[in-house]
Amino acid sequence: MKKELIVKLHADFEQLLHKEEEAGIEFWLARDLQSVLGYDRWENFSRVIEKAITSCENTGYDAQDHFLETTKMTPIGKGAEREISDYMLTRYACYLIAQNGDPSKEAIAFAQTYFAVQTRKQELIEKRLAEVERLSARKKLTVSEKELSGIIYERVGDEKSFARIRSKGDQALFGGHTTQQMKGRLGVPANRPLADFLPTITIKAKDFANEITNFNIKRDDLRTEPSISREHVRNNQEVRKVLSNRGIVPEELPAAEDVKKIERRLESEQKKMPQQVKALESEEPET
Repeated sequence: MKKELIVKLHADFEQLLHKEEEAGIEFWLARDLQSVLGYDRWENFSRVIEKAITSCENTGYDAQDHFLETTKMTPIGKGAEREISDYMLTRYACYLIAQNGDPSKEAIAFAQTYFAVQTRKQELIEKRLAEVERLSARKKLTVSEKELSGIIYERVGDEKSFARIRSKGDQALFGGHTTQQMKGRLGVPANRPLADFLPTITIKAKDFANEITNFNIKRDDLRTEPSISREHVRNNQEVRKVLSNRGIVPEELPAAEDVKKIERRLESEQKKMPQQVKALESEEPET
């Protein structure tokens, strides 16, 4: 494919992109793509869209999330207009349309690569955001555990009390499975914390139970290991109940990637960022 055509097609696809800044969404209109992709008749192009919708559903996605039916007015001469059907399309929808189009058309061949790359970029962004969220949740859990440990030591005076209480909390959250049993189920190394390998939802669940325990210890002035232990077990049981009611069973969730690996990867990415970007990130916002 000639460079001139590549440049033109790239510009065409970029110009057809619609953005709604307030809603934070972007989309293409099928009628616009029809022309750029080399289809003269809507009837022919709509068949390609139907195939793309079927492909979307076969991958387990809700087609309505990617192919939104709409209408628009088009001129028919002498100032008159008529309403015609159209689709608002996500990047993924455009990619599927390109995949189901006529590969002999150069515009289709270009679109297959263009939207595949763009979709991949979005996937990478979503993946990185999920990693940042999980790392943040893990750090927050560390803070709530340190607070709980400090409160327990202050009130009970036994350095091992926290470990025993946390263990009973884990057992309540994981449906009777102990911390060691969960480490075995998830393949967690003996010298590593279980939380480093838990999915984000479970990390947040543990943190929420800790926060309730910390609050209630202070509010109710709990000062013995048995009373604090009962409180912590009850809070983990209640959090488990909330998850279970939504079809989430903590002990059945698969292990997630080691947060230490995620942390090292994000730190490595940060070091590769241009120095000027680092400088901007370090600036304090004006007040």
